Amino acid sequence: MLALIKQLIAKRTPNGFLNKSAKQSGSEKENLFTNESLFRQQLNVFSCQSPGKERFHNEDSLFVLNTTLSGVEGAISFGIFLVADGMGGHQNGEVASFLAAQAASKYLFDHVFERVVFQKKPIIELEPEKLVRQAVAEAQKLIYQRVPGGGTTLTLVLAIGEHLFSAHVGDSRLYLLSPDGKMTLNTRDHSLVKRLVDLGEISEQEAGFHPQRNVLYRALGQTDPFEPDVDAFDLDLGEKLLICSDGLWSVLEVQQIQNIIEGTSDLEGAACELVQAANDAGGPDNISVVLVERVS
Repeated sequence: MLALIKQLIAKRTPNGFLNKSAKQSGSEKENLFTNESLFRQQLNVFSCQSPGKERFHNEDSLFVLNTTLSGVEGAISFGIFLVADGMGGHQNGEVASFLAAQAASKYLFDHVFERVVFQKKPIIELEPEKLVRQAVAEAQKLIYQRVPGGGTTLTLVLAIGEHLFSAHVGDSRLYLLSPDGKMTLNTRDHSLVKRLVDLGEISEQEAGFHPQRNVLYRALGQTDPFEPDVDAFDLDLGEKLLICSDGLWSVLEVQQIQNIIEGTSDLEGAACELVQAANDAGGPDNISVVLVERVS
């Protein structure tokens, strides 16, 4: 199974790949995780990645798994989507992001998919918010052991039906785009400049050009203890989710990102258009994009 995880983690890809779609499901909140609810939802998922125009190597990693197992006992719907942006130099950064993607995805696979499908554990017993928090802890432990001096961001989403559970550390971002065109940032940057903006010491515009804009106060690989930001939310019909590294959001304005997603007829095209637009704007950093849409 670990070999499968390694194959699914995207690395060193100039134009991106890894697209899967599968029937997923949804239900009312009080009927969370019943087999009946898990059979009805369908998510479309596409990803795209580029090293950018100014980097010769890729320190980003992404992971996409979107699947449904249907059998005599009903259907089980399950997805993992994540982006990790490495730092600490060429080798340390790319190794740290890869290890984060590997450890977090393996932990969630083991504790959701294998438990439910092969061990026949009830889905209601999974406690997904605890699982995504522990997935980050497993990633932190592996990085600390294997690549001291390296670090990475990690923004991940566990999808069970229309119910999504996220964990976030660093300055990769998660956005939600509603069918009526409202785009909302669903994560908080753990960066020095974000803290300065919150304190009113610099403006959002100044933050984009600040000499310490890449300094993070919370990231995987740091020696100080930390807690990830954990959230739970539903993905409504027609709503889209975007996970991206700062190679995208630091180059394109939110309105540009929204216009590309809304103006492209298919999700795969939108993911690739976003990466291309960031490259056209100079591509100063690695670019990773994961787009998820609930279609039924």
